Amino acid sequence: MKVNDAWYCGSHQRLANVYHHGSQRREDGRRRLWGRHHQPRPGKADGRLHIPLAGDIASASAALLFSEPLALAVTDTGTQDRLDQLAEAGGLANTLLEAAEVCAALGWAYLRCTWDTELVARPLLTVMQPDQAAPEFSYDMLCAVTFWRELHSSDTATVWRHLERHERGQILHALYHGTPDSLGRRVPLTEHPDTAGLAGSLGADGDAIATGIDALTAVYVPNLPNRMYRGSTFGRSDYDAPIHDLMDSLDETWSSWMRDIRLARARLIVPDSYLRDHGPGRGASFDDDREIWQGLAIPPTESAGITLSQFAIRVAEHDSTADRIVRQSVQSAGYSVATFGMEDTGAITATEVKARQRKSMTTRKQKAGYWTPQLAEILHVQLMLDRVLFSRTTVPERPRVTFGAAVSDDPTSVAQTLSLLTQAQAASVDTRVRILHPDWHDERVQAEVDHILAETGQAVPDPMQAGALT
Repeated sequence: MKVNDAWYCGSHQRLANVYHHGSQRREDGRRRLWGRHHQPRPGKADGRLHIPLAGDIASASAALLFSEPLALAVTDTGTQDRLDQLAEAGGLANTLLEAAEVCAALGWAYLRCTWDTELVARPLLTVMQPDQAAPEFSYDMLCAVTFWRELHSSDTATVWRHLERHERGQILHALYHGTPDSLGRRVPLTEHPDTAGLAGSLGADGDAIATGIDALTAVYVPNLPNRMYRGSTFGRSDYDAPIHDLMDSLDETWSSWMRDIRLARARLIVPDSYLRDHGPGRGASFDDDREIWQGLAIPPTESAGITLSQFAIRVAEHDSTADRIVRQSVQSAGYSVATFGMEDTGAITATEVKARQRKSMTTRKQKAGYWTPQLAEILHVQLMLDRVLFSRTTVPERPRVTFGAAVSDDPTSVAQTLSLLTQAQAASVDTRVRILHPDWHDERVQAEVDHILAETGQAVPDPMQAGALT
């Protein structure tokens, strides 16, 4: 996970540290670009260049899943209104984008429900990082999870850690005082200002807060299946194809390209006699902008002059190599190159876009299958907490989660399709409304159908109703 995190964040220092102290060589035996012990001379910059392909892959994965808003539907009207309010007020779309990006980069992510009655009168849905959590599973289902965070400390030799354990029906809090590599001893929550406020919210046992619901207030979303550890509950990163060596090669290619550009800068080689002496201890220099030169005492038999030195830049070779590496990396991660703008699509329809991005669409559908049940569960938990903690009258219900279209259809194309279906009498009004608005629930669809039939004069009274034939 440290390796994937270093590629995801794109930090030169993290990449150098993780490979200098880890596996410094690729599978082919060559030393990695970021595994080389590189200490530039004083005043000289590090010539290694990093291309953030790993971050682009994680960002593209999240955008494929949640660039369009989810359709959340429940049967109760009041619950539906409250669910929409919670999603809008809590910025559900942004939260899911963050969680999906972390999930793609590190292999899995957590969504946690918590609350602060003094801050806002609603449950809060937050993203928890996988490298700061210790999960517990039973039959591949999350039954408990402990999150931790390091708190501010004035002493660099010691570390304060706040542990937050989520169990069914309760959340436990604890504060530990230890070292960078040891949890240390447990101390009262009041000993650190960041956790002192929790002490007043704890129950009689001094460390647990009852949630009032018979459910776990956190869910685990994996990026499966795990190719390295088959049958494992833990997910895998999109980089675990693996494409670490490819990304290292890409950085090496771009670093070589930039080195060619630096070496290809025009340089003038001049005789020593062309240099102007600045006096003892002050060196000598050549002014290439000078327009008038004084006479130089150069013997006629001596070949002297100004020589231009400028090397060629291997643009085509570097560009082709980088393009091939990116294409292979993207495809190995499970995406189409068209998703990353590497094909000139021009003005094409949504159907053609989906065809060119078929591999990405397949990966999106696979990932959505893992996200759907966990999203439905945590949103149900949020509704239950909203009722218990904030005295809402809404009836908690597990919502039906429908992912939005990854590629929006062209309105003109949709209109033509509906027009042809109407002329051929091949689809009912209800079907056409659902094609135009796939995110609408049944009640809204029926209301729209009734409006259309009434406006077009197609509404026919039910002859079984009293007074219909009068």
